[in-house]
Parts: sequence; structure tokens; C-alpha cells
Amino acid sequence: MAIIDRFLERGRDFLGSRYPIMCGAMTWISDPGLVSSVCNAGGFGLLAGGNAPPDILHSQIQLTGELTACPFGVNVITLAPNYSEHLKLVCDLGCEFVVFAGGIPRKNEIRQAKASGAKTICFASTEPLAMSLIDRGADALMLEGSEAGGHIGPVALSVLIQQILFQVEHVPVFIAGGIATGRMMAHLLMMGAAGIQMGTRFVLSEECAAHPNFKECFKRAKSRDAVATPQFDSRLPVIPVRALKNEGTVEFGKLQMELLRKLDENRITREDAQFEVERFWVGALRRAAVDGDVVKGSLMAGQSVGLVKEIKPLKAIIEEMVVEAENEMRRLKEQFAEAVCRKL
Repeated sequence: MAIIDRFLERGRDFLGSRYPIMCGAMTWISDPGLVSSVCNAGGFGLLAGGNAPPDILHSQIQLTGELTACPFGVNVITLAPNYSEHLKLVCDLGCEFVVFAGGIPRKNEIRQAKASGAKTICFASTEPLAMSLIDRGADALMLEGSEAGGHIGPVALSVLIQQILFQVEHVPVFIAGGIATGRMMAHLLMMGAAGIQMGTRFVLSEECAAHPNFKECFKRAKSRDAVATPQFDSRLPVIPVRALKNEGTVEFGKLQMELLRKLDENRITREDAQFEVERFWVGALRRAAVDGDVVKGSLMAGQSVGLVKEIKPLKAIIEEMVVEAENEMRRLKEQFAEAVCRKL
């Protein structure tokens, strides 16, 4: 029996997948094709709801279910204008897993998802938020460090692990942000994680439909190239976005300044300004990931981009992660055994 099996058990039981290796919900990228392929390769895929029209999301959920018999999740963004419709839709369709992202779901919203039979996973970017989400009924937590790509929280994964993973035992805790190797996965599992989530690593898979230009930028990038956007003024609170720096990053800075001027002149509400920010990112990501405009489009990537240089089939990626993790656990077992023998 493989050593890793005992460390995979909790995540397997919760997700129902062969391996608790999740593919993050990336707008324009985590489509039915990628999600179903991840599931069929033994992982667990998350369909990105984003702010898609409800009828489009409905058809994507149905298509994903046709492409795989394995369980998968649907990611709903609490800050999206279509969020309420998305939540009702996933409940009406009886989706097995609902992942709340982008903000803090209300207790009644978590309860609504659970009443439909779904298991709920909530992103926790700080210690107080993690405890609050558990109190609100979250079935599992996702800790995502600031090393991750796309919209990110304010705290590094190394700190979140100590603040939350080491303190929470009664719900499964999954880990995301900066993960790209099985060796790292092994250590996270041994520290108590129920499983991991990767996004950047899965972009460089053969099954990912992202534009070749988009993938080529990932292959060439170094970890330091994935930078987080700044917030210019507290009057316009924006969730930082980590992406490869290009002209699109500069354009976002200009947009923030324009929106702040409109706020000063009372020509826009803060809520509408925040929606404008999200519309910018959705459009910019599409230009890069779908259309191939890697100059002005958004190249959302985590710092793990510096660890990934090769495009591989999903099955090979997942198997490589598991084999590397098993080898690392065996290496540590031998080291511990040797240390005990020396002491005796």
C-alpha cells in the first residue's frame, strides 16, 4: 500500500475523486472541457461561474455532467452581479459541490446551498474569516495564499497554514497558492491538508483550451514576473489581482485613477466602480486567454508559473504529482527511521 493513501483519505472521502487534487475555477479557462478532463484524469475540477449569463452557466453545468461521470464543483462569485441567480441555479440543478469565492457568503446562502444537497467550500484568506465561515456552516475551507494567481487574499500561504490549518480539525482544509510539485503536496498533506488546488499548473496542460500565446507566456515567465496589482485609494477597495506584468497591468492602474476621479465628482457609486473593476478583469482575461492578446490582455498567473515550463497531458500532470509526493514521503520515512536507529 502506498504511504500517500492514508494522507489522501480525508480529501477523497469529501470530494469523491480518486485524488484530492483540485483545478481552480479560472474564468474563460475552467470550461466544461478542462473541468471534465481533470475529473476523468482522477482529479477534481471546478467550473468557473464568473459573471456568466445564467443560461450559459446552466448549459456549461449540463455539458460538464455529460462529459464526466465524476463529481465536480461549481464556483460562484459572491461579488458578481449575477451571483444570486447563479446560486439559485446551482441549487435547482442539484450540483454536488458549491464553492463560494470572491467575497464572504452570508449564512443563509451557505444554508441554501446545503439544503439543496450540496457540499460547500469557502475561501478563507484570513484567520477570523475562516472561523466565521465555519460558524456559518461551511463544510470545508480553501486556504489560498497571496502567491496564487488571479484575485488573491492579503496573507502568504506559509502564514495561513500556521494560523488556520494547524488550528482547524473538524472540517477538511484544502490548500492553494504557489503549488506546482508533488513534493510540496506531500508536505502539505502531512501537515494536515485534505488536498490541494492548482490553477497555473493546469493552464499548461494539453487539454486546456487557453490560447497558445497565453500558454507560451506562462512557459517563459519567472516567478517574480507574476505581480499583484496595488490599491491606490481605500475609497475604491479592490481585490488585488496577480498576473504577469504587461500593458494590461498599466491600463488597470489608469482605470483606477479614472474611477477615483468619478467618485470625487459623485459621477459613480462605489458599488458601480467596483463592478467596473471586475468587468475590466473579465474582459482583459478573455482578450489574453481566448483571443491571444498577451500585450494588453490579462495574464493571470500565480508565482508557481516559474516552476512550470512544459505542456503535458492532464493525466501525466496528476500522476506526476502523486508519484513525486509518494517518493517524498518514502524519503522522509527513511530519514526518520535512520534517525531513530542512530538514537538507539
